Formats: sequence, C-alpha cells, structure tokens
Amino acid sequence: YLLCAAGDFVKVYSVSTEETLRLMGGHADLVTGIQLNPQNHMQLYSSSLDGSIKLWDFMDGIPIKTFTVGSKLLALYTVASVEDSVFVVIPKKGERDTFQLVSVKLTKGVGQDLEAKELSVVLDGVGASPKHIAFGREGEYVVSVKEVNLQVYFFKRKLLNRFSLLSVKTKGGDNRFSCVVCHPTEDCIATGHADGKIRLWRNFHNKKEYTYSTLHWHHDIVMDLAFSMEGTRLLSGGVESVLVQWHNESSCQKDFLPRLGSPIEYISMSSDGALCCTLHTDNRITIINSNLRFSRSIQGLIKSRDVKTGLVVDPRTKALVMNGEPGHLQFYCLQSDQQLFSLDIVQRQYIHEAGLKQSDLVKVAFSAQGTWLATVEEREEVTDPELELKLWLFEEETQSFKLNTRINTPHDNHITDMCFRDMDELEDDSLILVTTGRDCVFKVWAMVEDTDPEAQQSVSWSCDFVGSYHNYQATNCCFSEDGSLLAVSFEETVTLWDSVTWDLKCTFCHPPGNIRNICFGRLTCSKYLIGATDYGFLCCWNLLTCALEWSAHLNVVVLQPDPLSEYIAAVSWLSKESSLFVFKPNEPRPIYIQRNLCNEKILLAAFVPRDEPETTGPEKYLWLRRSQLFFLTDTQELMTLSTKPLGERLTPSSKQLAVEESLPMTPFSLLLGKHRRQQSQEDTDLGKLVVHNKHDQASPAVKELLHTPAHVLPSASFLCPIFINSLLISKENKSAEEVDDEVEMESEKTEDDSDEERDVTEMEQEDTSHMELLGEITCKLSKSQEKELRKIRKMDYSWISAF
Repeated sequence: YLLCAAGDFVKVYSVSTEETLRLMGGHADLVTGIQLNPQNHMQLYSSSLDGSIKLWDFMDGIPIKTFTVGSKLLALYTVASVEDSVFVVIPKKGERDTFQLVSVKLTKGVGQDLEAKELSVVLDGVGASPKHIAFGREGEYVVSVKEVNLQVYFFKRKLLNRFSLLSVKTKGGDNRFSCVVCHPTEDCIATGHADGKIRLWRNFHNKKEYTYSTLHWHHDIVMDLAFSMEGTRLLSGGVESVLVQWHNESSCQKDFLPRLGSPIEYISMSSDGALCCTLHTDNRITIINSNLRFSRSIQGLIKSRDVKTGLVVDPRTKALVMNGEPGHLQFYCLQSDQQLFSLDIVQRQYIHEAGLKQSDLVKVAFSAQGTWLATVEEREEVTDPELELKLWLFEEETQSFKLNTRINTPHDNHITDMCFRDMDELEDDSLILVTTGRDCVFKVWAMVEDTDPEAQQSVSWSCDFVGSYHNYQATNCCFSEDGSLLAVSFEETVTLWDSVTWDLKCTFCHPPGNIRNICFGRLTCSKYLIGATDYGFLCCWNLLTCALEWSAHLNVVVLQPDPLSEYIAAVSWLSKESSLFVFKPNEPRPIYIQRNLCNEKILLAAFVPRDEPETTGPEKYLWLRRSQLFFLTDTQELMTLSTKPLGERLTPSSKQLAVEESLPMTPFSLLLGKHRRQQSQEDTDLGKLVVHNKHDQASPAVKELLHTPAHVLPSASFLCPIFINSLLISKENKSAEEVDDEVEMESEKTEDDSDEERDVTEMEQEDTSHMELLGEITCKLSKSQEKELRKIRKMDYSWISAF
C-alpha cells in the first residue's frame, strides 16, 4: 500500500494497480503529516492544522482514536523507541513565525475522542517544513535545520550541539539548508542545500571535532533526501526532474533516473527497500524499483500556472478538461481522482526560462458527442499575437484525438470565446464552430469535403461566414438549445443571429457595463437569454417578446447552466467572499443560496452529468440530482458541492458493506451473471413462483461476517444467531403478487362470507354415501383454486344472450 496526505484526507493507494482503495476523512483542515504506528504497522497516525492527531486502521479506513492537541500541527514524527508519544511541530505562543518541536503524550482512555494536553518542548526555533527535522538511529537524537544553522539534541545525555555555516554567498554558493535526513544504522546526517550541494556530517557528538564531506551534482536547490533501509544508498531530487542515487556516500558512484517530468518535492522509501516513490510539483507520484527503474505513476490534477481554457467537460468520458502541463490538455477523471491522459496540443518543446514568450493553450471546446475538439493556442506578443486554431477528430481505433485542420491567424486579435452548435442530431451533417475575437468580428467555421486526392482525411474546416456589429469587440457566444439561434455579445450589446441564414434578428442592451457572460435557458426555459454585466447586473430577456423579463443587482463572475435541467448557477464575488445562487430563468427568485461558499475567489465552474440520477437527498439539493457542480478557485483548488454529509460520504467499507459494487468484473463473474439471468428467465417463462431468499439480497450480516477483518470480529457465539436469522425468510417480505392477492381477498371477504356459509350449508346437507359407493374421494381445493372459482362465479356472462 501507498499512503498519501491529500488536502483534508488521507488516501490509500494500491501499489500494484494504482487504484485508490481508501479515502479517509475526518480532519477539518489540511493534513500536514502521516506516520505509521511503530508498535502496529497496520495503523497510521495523521496530524492536521485543525490541531488533532488521528489514529487510523488504514486497512479498513476506520478512525480508532482522535487526540486533540489544540495548537496547529505543522509536522508529525514517530519513534519506535518511544511508546505512547509522538513528536509534532507547533507555533510558539506569543511569537510570530517561530516554531518548536514538542513531544505529545497520547492519553490512554475509554472513548474515541481524547485530549492530549501533556506537551514537553524538545527544540526551539525549528523550521516549519517536515523536511527540516529528522530523528537519528534508534531515536537517540533529533536533528533540526533552519537557514544556515544545524542543531542536534541527544535525548539520553540531554545535550544540544549547534553548528553553523557561512551565510555569505561566495562563488555562487548558497549554504542555506533545504532538507535533512539521518542514516538508519550509523551516526551520519545528510543535509541538502539551496546551491545543490549535499553535506554528510559525522562526529557531531563533539562541537569542535565534527566533519562533513560534500556531494555535488544538482545545479539548484536539493528539495529532498532519503536513505535506503540499509543505508548504503542515498537518494536525492530537485528541480532537474532527475532522481540521483549515491552509492556508499561517494561522489564517483552514482546513478540517475532522468526525465521524470517535473521537479521532485519528496522522496520516500518502502519498509522492505524494494520500492521508492517520488512526489512531484505537478501533483504526481512516481513509483520506482530499487534498481532505479520506472514502475508506475499516479497522476492527480495538475496545477497549471493559469487555467485559461476554463473548466470543460468531455462528453465521452465525463472528465474535466483544462490546462495541464505547458501546451497540454489534461483529462481528469473525477471518480478515480486521477488523470486519464494528457493531450499535447502545442506540440513544441517547452523551455523553462522566465520571461520567454512561448505558445500556450487558451481556448477549448467539444462538440456535443465529443467527436470534434477545437483548441486555440497563442503566443503573447504586445503588438501582433500569434494565433492558431486547430480542429481535432476523435479516432475510435487509437482512442485519441488526431489533428484534422490547422488554421493560422483565424483572427487578427485575441480570440475571446468559441462554441460548437450543440445539437446531437446535427453532429455529422451540419456541425459548425463559432469563434469571437477582439478584432470586432465573429467567424463561423464549417466542415467541407476535401477534394485533394492526396489528402489523408475526407473533410476539413473552412470559414463560412463573418459577422460584426458596429465595429464593437466580440466577447462571448453561445447557441440556443435547438441550435436555431446564435447569441454574440459585442461589449454592451447582445445580438441574436439566425444560424441558417445568418441574419441579425434582434439586439438586447442593459447599460452600463459590458456583457461578461451569456447563456440560453434550457428545456422549459429555452425562451430566455441570461446575461451578466461587469457593472454588477444579472439580466433575463424573453426571446418571444424581445423584452427584459427581469434583472437583479448581482456581481456575477461565473454563469454556468446545467445541460440536463433548467437550472443555472451564478457565482458572485463581493466583500472577499464567493456566494452561490441557483435559479430558473422563468423565476427571478433563487431556489438555492449559499453565502460565503469559500473565501477564495471562484474563477470557473462546470456541471458534470452523473452516471445515475440521485433519487434521494434533501429537497434543497433537488437541482443537483442529475448533475454535480464543480468550482475552481484562484488558488487552483477544485471543489464541489455535495448533497451528503462528510460522514455519510466517507463511510468505511466495513460499515458501508457495498461488496458487489467493488468486485472486479472477471470473465467468470460475467458468465455466472449470464447463467443466473437465463435461469431467472426460464423460471419466469415456466410460470414458476420464484422465491427470493433474504440472503440473495444485500444482507448486511453476511457481508459484515465475510469482509470484516478477523482481528476485529466479535466471538462466533455472538455472530451465529445474526447469521442464522439473516438466512430466514421474514413473513413481512412478501412478493408483490401475494400482496395484491391479499388486498383483493380482503375486499372480497365481506361479500364472500355469505356465499361461503351458504355453500357450506349445502355441502353438509348433501348425501355423501353415493360418492363413497362409487369409490371416489373428495379432493380439497387450495386457496388459490378457490379464489379462481370465486372470480369465475362472479363473472358476468350476460353478453352471451346477445347471440
């Protein structure tokens, strides 16, 4: 397993499959440290800025204990030789930007929530980063680095030694410490520095007789160090995206694993020494074998410098698409929290140099079925920006996009927006693309057949129409739901165009202020057009009356319609807080308001369709049943609005007991499922009464018995009655036919009583001797047969008299 702190959660990955096995949540703020319990390697400690330490059973994702410390916890350390205590870094009271390393006594007591108030200070003036503190072999000493100072504290001797390097930069050198790590079996300290050097310290028990040797390969800061389990190898990483392996602390013996993609922030070794993993600045974990061979990669959401493309949803995979690596599009799967793939759009080598003008991806749009992808890339120039519009076609064979058409300089100035005509039925025949630009025009691009016999593709794209309005800059564009109308905003004015003849139909205006966002209503609200101005007005126009329906004073920065419903989400920014308003265009009053959604400014939003609509949930979240709303803030944090509380969303598997959903789809399971469906169909065709036992359904008792770990199971005498009862068929579990029959029989009971009494009387008076003489035996009818006879007796046969 690979354990990783991610935001407010702790994730458990499978090293072999790269899948997320557990998502453990419970902290109210950023998780700052995770450490295995030295006394039980099936348990994990985690610390957070919320001031709590949690003890987890990470195999099941269950929190065992929560210890409340009170102060912000910036780093967490455990030592095998110290039981019932952990070490944390906390801010020093009364002093700003000053931190101290303290020992926290973990209280033993009954209950899950405990207070840990017994703190003892170990070191003062330590660094806030977890990489600035390391514990020596067997926990005999602790090392802390900060700026150009190194201090070593010996626990048994209660001795503190301080060492300093020159703070003056000479010959390009920078002696500031960046990280520290201790040798697992020897008294040796390895420190990384800002100038790329690595120093190995020895004999530091004595203040005057200490020595250090230097290893140097990195040309910039050493971001992290890690020793192998036996201590014979030292791993280092930095901004070069190269993992360096030093053998026997010698600068002559070293190996490299280059081209890892992005700078290395953290390095971690597995307990058996067979694997190591590196964490990179692009939110990626690389798993590497002990022979320095690449094994696997777990890619999360890449934090781009600037998300210029916006949040776009891929219709095929329902993945979020946005800027990734420079010049690339990343397709991010929301279900697995991993990147599906990265598409190279610019197709040029990116040079990491400050101030260099390079091409970047700025606009993205998908067709309704996801068959076509349009991208715009530009290189920032003050006078004449270089623009390029590319059309990509999805190929089923390769399951990727292939470049179809490249258009140089589609506009004379920056492209501000673009969209496809969003119509499923016209996907192949009349697909068009509209782009708007600061050159005061919008252009319509259409597919044409390529007549060149040497051309590799049968179709290409060309400009079909150019429109403008009073020489104003075109800023936004969108199509109506049926594709018959195109709305283009020109500064303060919204224009409506016929998408067949390209005639200007009408214009809307709501001064003062330019139009910031526009969108059409959908379904029952398709006759409305919504617009937001940069002067803080939200307007709704009726397309049938060509008049303003209503307006509201709201500083809307994001306007996002739900493609599967009539609802529209508007995000406002006021007084340094973002608020959410959800409304229908035909009603000026919002149906949902969430004030202070977050303290960061929300820049982008997107509705992502759900695989299956939610059937349950609070009524106030009715608008989220078919789609889920995601936000991206200015700090590039991706957030979503959930309809379920945190505890319900993160219920561990031992409590959730959703076993069938997590089973892999193997050929045997497919065959078995097909056999069961065939057997059920045969039973139905033969008219058999199929009785579904309780254990055929989702029995929580059976699942808990089979999937709860053995070390936490109660005694067999306690589980046996629960298991036996789960196999019994309850009288309350009746089929729908039996319930209908009982209802019908109850309604007939009163009127049948008199008939039955009369029949019984006649039968008692009947002489049975004749039957006995004939040797016949009277057969008793079943209840179902009696019910059928009663129905036949009551049936009206008077219609026969007409013949």
